[in-house]
Amino acid sequence: MFKDVHEYLSQLKKELKGSDPALTQDALADAEEHLRTALDNVKKEAPHISETEALGDILDKYGEPNEVASAYKEIEYQISSFLYPTQPPKKRSRLAKFFNINGDSQAWAAFLYMLFSLVTSILFGLWALFGMSLSLISLILIIGLPLTGLFLLSLRGIALIEGRIVEALLGIRMPRKPIFVQKDLNLTKKLKALITGFQTWKIFFYLITRIPLSIVLSFGLLTLFSFSLKFMAYPVLAPVFKRSLITLGGQSYQTSIWLYPVVSLGGFVVFTLSLHLTKLVGKLSGRYAKAMLVRKG
Repeated sequence: MFKDVHEYLSQLKKELKGSDPALTQDALADAEEHLRTALDNVKKEAPHISETEALGDILDKYGEPNEVASAYKEIEYQISSFLYPTQPPKKRSRLAKFFNINGDSQAWAAFLYMLFSLVTSILFGLWALFGMSLSLISLILIIGLPLTGLFLLSLRGIALIEGRIVEALLGIRMPRKPIFVQKDLNLTKKLKALITGFQTWKIFFYLITRIPLSIVLSFGLLTLFSFSLKFMAYPVLAPVFKRSLITLGGQSYQTSIWLYPVVSLGGFVVFTLSLHLTKLVGKLSGRYAKAMLVRKG
């Protein structure tokens, strides 16, 4: 018998120990939302019943923590097996492994993420900075508290959107449910919970740091790709469009015709290296997003 929802959630968290933090966050959010909604409905019909008594009947239908945890783990395993099936490693030479990246869907998904995040990180980061400034200024007015509350809630909504992008393009498990916020709390208590919640400030920090990170990483990778494509296409660009190979300090540099295949091959090697680097940057970006956007506690 559990005295309240908090005790049940603590036990459920223990049962999920060792699971993916994103799965744990989703399971706890689902459980808290279901139990608190069910408690509200029971108390409307029987106002004098205690939470412990009401919770006993609710849990008979919802399940014990170990049962719920097992069900979530099983569903997660089935979904992961379907979305990311494991394949036995193929024996390839180092040279084959190096060039096979050109057909690697994960590398191209990471490339798409870097392009997409260049836009979203700037939009989300600027919103975080603008919203924080506006909230601090408006606190001297009557509308300051509700405005600040809405802004902090929006950060959690943006975190959920960012997580879905990360999971879709980088294949890293992220929360699929927002962190539950009790609906029966008044505005002051909700605002206090948001302000004192460490996760809120982790999200804020993530959003503002993503601006310089995405700009540097995305433009750096795009520069590498553009140079590699130029080198690959140089045998066509040089004779048809009279383009130089490299321009440094206002000085243009050409190369001999017999070196065209070497230049083109070099461009392909740089292109392949760029894809390897893009995949690595995608993995690191996904890990950073998971560390900052998933609640550990």
